[in-house]
Amino acid sequence: MPIPVIDFSMLNGQGRATTMDQIANGCEEWGFFQLVNHGIPVELLERVKKVSSECYKLEREENFFNNSTPGKRLKELVEKKSGDKLENIDWEDVFLLSDDSEWPSGTPGFKETMMEYRAQLKELAEKLMEVMDENLGLPKGYIKKAFNGGEGETAFFGTKVSHYPPCPHPEMVNGLRAHTDAGGIILLFQDEQVEGLEILKDGKWIDVQPLPHSIVINTGDQVEVLSNGRYKSVWHRVQAMPDRTRRSIASFYNPSYNATIAPATELLEKENDEIKELDYPRFVFGDYMSIYSELKFLPKEPRFEAVRAV
Repeated sequence: MPIPVIDFSMLNGQGRATTMDQIANGCEEWGFFQLVNHGIPVELLERVKKVSSECYKLEREENFFNNSTPGKRLKELVEKKSGDKLENIDWEDVFLLSDDSEWPSGTPGFKETMMEYRAQLKELAEKLMEVMDENLGLPKGYIKKAFNGGEGETAFFGTKVSHYPPCPHPEMVNGLRAHTDAGGIILLFQDEQVEGLEILKDGKWIDVQPLPHSIVINTGDQVEVLSNGRYKSVWHRVQAMPDRTRRSIASFYNPSYNATIAPATELLEKENDEIKELDYPRFVFGDYMSIYSELKFLPKEPRFEAVRAV
């Protein structure tokens, strides 16, 4: 059962209505979908693949296998021969790119390429948010304004560069434990040759099929709240692989830490029969993130209840 694949170029032509419906279905029924013909040049995506892989090889790989916590913990567990599994750690090499973080400096062309890529991904995220506004019946720019905490540009846009190296004992550790994403809109440029990403759909784990030059979209917890539960954040995980390195570049368009998040008033007015059933809290995103950091790999409902108390 493949996740939906949507031709984003049809949004501005005769296929607009169909494309809008496809995106609505992706948000409401799946929480995940893939965009093709999304406007990010293939040449740029190929450069992103190149510099990301080179950065991992030049600056990250040796340390991961020799000095990282996952490597050491897995080795210790194997030596114990207990048959246990590492439950509180991920087989992942990861670092974050943001406007104020320190970027890798030992890979030629890395920063220039990733800055160009991030700028285009941010524009794509904002286009998607406008589509979601329209599909939800909200004023144009509603989600973006909510994420910025009002007018201005204070929302957080970060890019997580991950590699999942070959694991000698994939049965003993997760690539990335199952979770929902805390933030807003997530745009993933995943490996097109190495699988491993799975989502929970109708009680079953299914693959997010690798597709060349596509951008995988998923919605986070904040979109679930803003949409009053119409769009759900979805559980997903990454499996560790025994023989290949998987590349994953996920960009997050998240609210400002000071932004107040709550179900859109327009949706509450239209769906007043369901308010008591859904009843999402109103909260400051920074407070939610403090709770999420402790409860990331647990069900999201207790996170909503905890932030309600705050």
